[in-house]
Amino acid sequence: MKNQSSSEVPESLRNSSLYGDDIAPLPLEARTWSRWNLAALWVGMAVCIPTYLLASYMIKSGLNWYEALIIIGLANVVITLPMVLNGHAGVKYGIPFPVQGRSAFGTQGVHIPSMLRALVACGWFGVQTWIGGLALYSIWHAIMGTEAISGLDMGKFIAFAVFWVINIYFIWKGTESIKWLEDYSAPLLIGIGVVLVVWGYRQAGGFTSVLAKSDTLGKPSLVMSPDGILQIKPLIDENGVYRAEEMCFWISSSGSAEAQQWQPIRTSIPLSEVAGIDQVEGIKFRKKRENGSYSYSSLVALPSGPADEGKSIWSYLIWFTAMVGFWATMAISISDITRFSKSQKEQMAGQFIGLPGTMLFYSFVGIFVTSAAVIAFPVILIAEDAPWDPVSLMNNFGSPGVIIFAQVCMLIATLSTNIAANVIAPAYAITNLFPRGLSFRSSGVIAGLIGIAVCPWWLLDEVSGVLILVSGLLGPVLAVLLCDYFLIRNSRLSVQDLYNPTGIYCFSNGYNWRAIAALFLGAIAAVIGKWVDALSYLYSISWFTGFIVAFIVYFLLMKPKSAASS
Repeated sequence: MKNQSSSEVPESLRNSSLYGDDIAPLPLEARTWSRWNLAALWVGMAVCIPTYLLASYMIKSGLNWYEALIIIGLANVVITLPMVLNGHAGVKYGIPFPVQGRSAFGTQGVHIPSMLRALVACGWFGVQTWIGGLALYSIWHAIMGTEAISGLDMGKFIAFAVFWVINIYFIWKGTESIKWLEDYSAPLLIGIGVVLVVWGYRQAGGFTSVLAKSDTLGKPSLVMSPDGILQIKPLIDENGVYRAEEMCFWISSSGSAEAQQWQPIRTSIPLSEVAGIDQVEGIKFRKKRENGSYSYSSLVALPSGPADEGKSIWSYLIWFTAMVGFWATMAISISDITRFSKSQKEQMAGQFIGLPGTMLFYSFVGIFVTSAAVIAFPVILIAEDAPWDPVSLMNNFGSPGVIIFAQVCMLIATLSTNIAANVIAPAYAITNLFPRGLSFRSSGVIAGLIGIAVCPWWLLDEVSGVLILVSGLLGPVLAVLLCDYFLIRNSRLSVQDLYNPTGIYCFSNGYNWRAIAALFLGAIAAVIGKWVDALSYLYSISWFTGFIVAFIVYFLLMKPKSAASS
C-alpha cells in the first residue's frame, strides 16, 4: 500500500476543528529525511550527561564494566524495536503522534496521553535549558577569570535566558533547522567522544590497565563485615600502595560534622574500639602534596550493615528495565519524527544505527575516561570521588582553556538533545489542542514558556524525580498504540476519519473508554508497588509491567469490537 498524502484529506475536512497545516499528513515530496539524518538525530539526542553517567550507576551498584555495557546495549536494541514499530504509521501516513493516537484513544481522548507526554518533555526542557545556562555561566567566568557563585545570582538567570532564546530560535525556524542542527552536531559529538578515549588511552597506557581500574570503582571504601569489623579500602596506586596516607573519623556535633584526630590508614577496625560510634558520621582521607598542602577525600558514611554478597538475576533485570525506560517516552511520540522519513527502510536503518550504537559508545566513553582519570589524577583518593560527571572531570585539569572547551561541548550536546527530545513532541501535542489556531512554531514557544514555569533553578532534583515517575506511566501508552495499530487495525488507518470529528475514531464523544481503561490499569500496575511493599517487584520492572498489562487489557476489550466491525 502506497503512502498517503494530504491530498487524500477531502477539502471539506480541511476546515475541520481537527485539521491544521502542521499536523496534516505530509506530502511525499516533503519526506526528505534519510537514514543518516535520523541516525544523526539520535546521536544528537543520545549524547548527553545522563548517557555519560548511565554505566556509573550500575558499576557503583556492583556490576563490572562489561556487564554494564551489555545491559545498556541489549536494552537499547530492545527499545529500538518498538520505536521502529511505532514509527511505522508516521512513515506510512506522514502523521505525527497526536494524530496517530486518535485511532486508539479517540479524537479527544488522545489529548490525555499526548499532553502527559508533552508535560514530561516541557519539564525536561526547563531542566536541560537551566543546565545549558549554567554551562554558559561557567564559560563567562572562565573567560573573565572571575569566581563563580555557588548559589543563585543574576548572571545565572541571564545565561539561562540566553540559552533559552537559542533553543527558541531553532524552534521558530522549524523542523528543517532542527535537522540541520542534528546533522552538524552528530559528527562533532562523536569526534569529542573519540578525543576523550584517545586522551584516556595515552594517560593510562592502554585499554587493559584502564578497564582493570574500572573494576575498583564499584567497590566501596568502607565495608562492614558480619562480625562488626570495619574494612577500609581506599584506592591504591600502580605500586599497590594506598593513595591516602591518613584517615579521620568525623562525628556529629551541633548539627554538623567535626574532625577527630588524623591517624595512619588502618585496613580494619573493630567498631567496638571506636569511641562514640553512635555519633560517627563517617571517615575522610587525606594525602600530603609536594607543596605541603593536603588533598582531601569527601566524607564516606559508615555502612549501616554488611554488604550484600553476589549479584542476582533480579538485579540485572531491574537495571535492564531502567535502561529500557531511558528512551521509552520517545518511543511514544516517534512518529513526530519518522513522518519526515523517506521510507520504512530508511527509518528502520536510521534508528538502529543511531540509538543503540551511540548509547553503547558514549557509555563506554564514560567508563573509560573516568577510569583513566583516576589513574591520571593521584589526588583522587577513594572510589566514591571518581569524576563520573564530565564537569567534575574537567575541573581536575584546572585550566581555563580546558574548562571552556568542556562547557562548549556540553552546550552543543545539551542543545541537540533538548531540541529533538524535548521540543518536537510538546509542540505537536499543543498544536493538536487547537489545530486551527496554533502552529508548530507558536506551540514550541508555549512549550518553552512551560519549561520556564517549572522553575528548574529551585526544584531541579524534585522535578527530575517527578518526571521520572511520570515517564514510567507512559509504557501503557505505547502498548495501546502498538496493539491498536498492528493487532486491531492491521496497520490500516483511515486518514480522512483521523480528521473527521464524527468519523470512526470519534468513538463516544471523542473518547475511546477502552483505551483509557487500559492506560489506567496499566499505569496502576506499574506504580502500585511504590506504595505496596508486597508488590514492589512490579515497580522494579514498572515499564514492562505497565506495558504488558495495558497491551493485554486493550486487546481483550477491543477484539470483540474489531470482530463486530469486520
